[in-house]
Amino acid sequence: MIANNIFRIIGDLFTEGLFKPFDMIRSSDNWWTTNIINFIFIGIFFVLLAYWMKESLRFKKEGTEDLSK
Repeated sequence: MIANNIFRIIGDLFTEGLFKPFDMIRSSDNWWTTNIINFIFIGIFFVLLAYWMKESLRFKKEGTEDLSK
């Protein structure tokens, strides 16, 4: 019974609390506002990709990539 209540609380937390902003965004009629979350994730992806490529080039110039221990 206690485990059931814990999972019910977790479910209510997500459905009634944390996902409410997404429900409001989803019900919007404007295409730009409904896709703003996707644009944010794409931006984060490109920033991390650029950082990864910069570090990869740095290790390649130093000759320290793929060294076995």
